Amino acid sequence: MEHSNVVDQSLLPSTDEISNTSDSPHGFAETSSSYTSASSEKLKSDDMDVEDSLSENLSGEEPSVSDSESAVSSCSYEQFHLFDEGLGLVKLVEGEKVYDIIKRKFMMSFERLGVQASVVSIHKHVYLGVKEQARLNSFQIYAKAVENKCGGNANIKYSWFGGSKDDITKIVSYGFGLHEMSQNNGLYGSGVYLTPDSSPLESACNSPVDKDGLRHLLLTRVIMGKSEVVPIGSEQCQPSSEEFDSGMDNLQIPTKYIVWSTHMNTHTLPEYIVSFRAPPSLAGFVRTKRQPCEPTSPWMPFPVLISELSKFLPPQSVSLIRKHHEAHKERKISRNELIQRLRHLAGDRLLIAIIKSFRTKESLCVTNVDLC
Repeated sequence: MEHSNVVDQSLLPSTDEISNTSDSPHGFAETSSSYTSASSEKLKSDDMDVEDSLSENLSGEEPSVSDSESAVSSCSYEQFHLFDEGLGLVKLVEGEKVYDIIKRKFMMSFERLGVQASVVSIHKHVYLGVKEQARLNSFQIYAKAVENKCGGNANIKYSWFGGSKDDITKIVSYGFGLHEMSQNNGLYGSGVYLTPDSSPLESACNSPVDKDGLRHLLLTRVIMGKSEVVPIGSEQCQPSSEEFDSGMDNLQIPTKYIVWSTHMNTHTLPEYIVSFRAPPSLAGFVRTKRQPCEPTSPWMPFPVLISELSKFLPPQSVSLIRKHHEAHKERKISRNELIQRLRHLAGDRLLIAIIKSFRTKESLCVTNVDLC
């Protein structure tokens, strides 16, 4: 039985986690921006950049071959059979470092939530031809510009995007477009929403099953630069000032990267496609399984929490929290999403302080979920 009127402190990060505001890696380590120092006349291979970001065991040496040379000379690649050959996709072979690292990280994320999934194939997008080299060169130039602007760190990360087979095909061929923007329901403004590399399941929910029973996820590099918090309901379509380059739903524990429509094809670089099989309904796994239990940490009813929050927050924020609570009771949003929105509006420090001060004990069953 779901108790929509109860909030449990275990849904929030610990005080130690909140105090640590540094941007630590999520699953895959961030990609070093040092690759942008390579000569613009001869683009360096992104293979080692990817491998170095996915595994601490690989060296950070910069290869001496171009992207096209690297793609052609790798004898372990074979032509991609699920998509048209003209897309410039090559198949990675199980046993290769990059394949094994991506698969392991992908599977760990699913298994952590009890999802039975299997990776069928992983394919790399190689940038051959004049147009493709121009896209890669453009990404390099923007990465270098952001790196200079941000004091030497372009803050390049890996992230997931889920879509249909046709969506993925078009993104690989032409980049992100209005169709991808229309899929995100506009909660965080006008742009493309990506999920951190540690959260492929969130993006997988947007990936329908194709005629072969497969789903497809795009693993893309994204130039985040300096990010700003974007509140739910924002109508933003570009950085709020020259200081910022991208958006996040939460700077400490992001679940969404917002790449503005003005940046979506200059600050992203699609690199890998993961094709996999998974249960028909993945959304249910995103909402953590609920089991009858006795709460082991402080909790309080939502109406009481909202009443307490009204003493500290402006009326507009409190009204929006009530609106989200009603939407949850009407099953328009999940409990997970309700908690996330509550955290965005109130802030974790205030929520923890209020919940810890609430000592009333009632025999209610609540969910103990770690959303971090």
